[in-house]
Amino acid sequence: MIEVENLTKIFGKQRAVDNANFSINKGEIVGFLGPNGAGKSTTMKIATGYLPPTAGKVKVCGFDVTTHSKDVRKNIGYLPEHNPLYLDMYVKEYLGFAGELHGLWGKQKRNRIAEIIQRTGLTREQNKKIGSLSKGYRQRVGLAQAILHNPPVLILDEPTTGLDPNQIVEIRQLIKDLGEEKTIIFSTHIMQEVQALCDRAIIINLGKIVADAPVSELQQLTQGENILNVEFLENIDEQAVRALAGVRKVQQLASHRYQIHTDTKQDVRPALSQLAYEKKWTIIALQQEEQTLESVFQNLTK
Repeated sequence: MIEVENLTKIFGKQRAVDNANFSINKGEIVGFLGPNGAGKSTTMKIATGYLPPTAGKVKVCGFDVTTHSKDVRKNIGYLPEHNPLYLDMYVKEYLGFAGELHGLWGKQKRNRIAEIIQRTGLTREQNKKIGSLSKGYRQRVGLAQAILHNPPVLILDEPTTGLDPNQIVEIRQLIKDLGEEKTIIFSTHIMQEVQALCDRAIIINLGKIVADAPVSELQQLTQGENILNVEFLENIDEQAVRALAGVRKVQQLASHRYQIHTDTKQDVRPALSQLAYEKKWTIIALQQEEQTLESVFQNLTK
């Protein structure tokens, strides 16, 4: 449904997107991650036809965004990072205007607006001016216009920005429900959002794609280190622990409690247990910290 091939975008001397390649299939929800200025929004703007690429191609539903931009726009719903709304219009009025732009008229338009208002939780706000709404409800209006014409592809740039915790839960559930029938790519800085919603995550840094994998496999992409948290019953010989193969650093956190940093390619727990047996140390607790999406993200985008 979305194909990005050798995509490059240059602003002056800066390569905002640098030879990016990825594809997203029908029915996938993909998180698009990266630090500020990494190229996320630029890539999304090119995919919607808002910006032309410097080189490379983007296709949406088989249509090239450069040569068939109108066909692309018919097949996407887009929520930009800075949600552009007509603040003097009423919610229902604005959605009617947006519907007509997409060729919805009469009873079909009225029924679709009523359905979308209910689905996005705007029932109580539908007769209010957009300018009087909170940031969270304005975001809902932006999402409502993005799905109003029932597009097969949704491109959402920071869709939960400015929402309170309850609203975030509701919008995440809506995105998850929409993902059962649509292809969705959305950018976010919230790693829990990726874990809760996404099948895959694509990480971009300095314009280059540095990771593209199922969320369940992302933790395996980093070549960082594992951390063991160990508590003993008595004092230990730290030097003996440091001598174990694979151990990088031993740090005492409190009395009898230590943090042991190790290579990811070597599990030192068996050797540590054997050393404790030989030294007659008693291990009270031993826990290996799992790599989180945050740590993977940091390692890949430093």
